[in-house]
Amino acid sequence: MKVCYTTRVCSILLATSLALAGSVPARAQEKDHAVSPGQLQKDVQKAAETRQANEAAVREMFASEKGREALKSAGIDYQKVEPAIGQLNDEDLARVADRSREVQKDFAAGRFSDRDLIIIMLVAVGLILVIVAVR
Repeated sequence: MKVCYTTRVCSILLATSLALAGSVPARAQEKDHAVSPGQLQKDVQKAAETRQANEAAVREMFASEKGREALKSAGIDYQKVEPAIGQLNDEDLARVADRSREVQKDFAAGRFSDRDLIIIMLVAVGLILVIVAVR
């Protein structure tokens, strides 16, 4: 009889401790996290917008008249370069986009000749194709 009572008490204590242990993780989830879901969403949105702007800058450079001429003179089809731009990782895309913005500003300011622009664009195309080929 005493063994049955002791077993029952131990079972009740075990069930109670398991129930309490299960509630601890639930309460831990209620606490504020280091980064709120709203902030995470804003950061993801900002990264997506930055990537879109970078892709647009690179595509704009290669889609321009001078860009098409540079590609044509090198025997490179824009249809091969355009999808490669989307395959670049964010860091490489940002680097190429920054360079393309600089080139467009310098060309507009008259600091580059057509020949200089063609050389720079060919280097950018080569960089893009190499990066994509390595993947």
